[in-house]
Amino acid sequence: MPDFRTLDGAKLSGQRVLIRVDLNVPMENGRVTDMTRIQRVAPTIAELAGKGAKVVVLSHFGRPGGKPVPEMSLRPLVEPLAKTLKRPVGFAEDCVGDKAKRAVEAMKAGDIVLLENVRFHKEEEKNEPGFVDQLATLGDIYVNDAFSAAHRAHASTEGLARRLPALAGRLMQAELEALEAALGKPKRPVMALVGGAKVSSKLELLGNLVSRVDRLVIGGGMANTFLFARGIAVGTSLCEKELADTARDILAKAEKAKCRILLPVDAVVASAFKAGAANRVVDIAAVPDDMMILDVGPKSVAALKAELAQCATLVWNGPLGAFEVAPFDAGTVAVARAAAELTEEGGLLSVAGGGDTVAAMIHAGVEEKFTYISTAGGAFLEWMEGKELPGVAALIRAA
Repeated sequence: MPDFRTLDGAKLSGQRVLIRVDLNVPMENGRVTDMTRIQRVAPTIAELAGKGAKVVVLSHFGRPGGKPVPEMSLRPLVEPLAKTLKRPVGFAEDCVGDKAKRAVEAMKAGDIVLLENVRFHKEEEKNEPGFVDQLATLGDIYVNDAFSAAHRAHASTEGLARRLPALAGRLMQAELEALEAALGKPKRPVMALVGGAKVSSKLELLGNLVSRVDRLVIGGGMANTFLFARGIAVGTSLCEKELADTARDILAKAEKAKCRILLPVDAVVASAFKAGAANRVVDIAAVPDDMMILDVGPKSVAALKAELAQCATLVWNGPLGAFEVAPFDAGTVAVARAAAELTEEGGLLSVAGGGDTVAAMIHAGVEEKFTYISTAGGAFLEWMEGKELPGVAALIRAA
């Protein structure tokens, strides 16, 4: 990965720093229900303020469609952000125009001001040059600390890096360094574990990974399509039978690239997908016609643990089974804990992210034990697919 500039050595005292973060957090009745994203951007904001910068915070929230929507205001996030930072945080009722300008002009060194939702303006998602210019007048330096929005070429994620000296924040830096270590120039052997419901949503991902990793574990509902493509009956399991030829193409591409595909060798099956449903373990070639696969079985877990022990790098996206409902979480939890243990012992670099992965890692109790867990969602997936992320590309160009 080419170089990008970080906060190291940057002259920040007295400078107006426009920092793009992702405060698109889950809320219920006006209260934040998950503080993860706020907690992750707080160190960069605190560092900027501590170095005497005037910190002007930009973020989106929800999908207001380019117009003000009161329920999507960032105002309710002022208090949780201030509490996390242990510093006062001001608020401006717009991100451009007189309200934003007055709020920034009143700032002193070390002050922090949160501007209103950038997506209240339709020009944000269009990356309109005039809107970029309006934002740029509020800052002297631009810091992007929103990797989770880096796959969008918006005014506040890509455009500003063309107008102002551009730096990566600490969260962006950590994310990019982790991803480079995982798939850029990784220690081998490399294992990728990809789970989830449907092959159709991860075709590009699988196609990219088979040429970049040594072992590819396919789990979750999508494994059923690959099993079916190999002539294995999967009962009433979720299965995209129309993609059997596509699955066979991926298997052939993997074989050509000398990437070993690992599919379940046994499974936990049940007649219904519900908590506490009667279930049993069967060999993968013996799934009853009237039952569905809902998790990998103990032989599969043991095999994956043995493979993991031989690997130096793990990239994980998606659960191995229907982890949201017990007892079909057992496979995901067991393998996640094995990966965490190997990581803590120093033998494995482990990076996880995208979709339900974060929830699965939290459920397994390993969210602090992996080398890095990304909360970026779509951006993490697009990176795994080998796509250029506009927000990252803009930082690299700016360097």
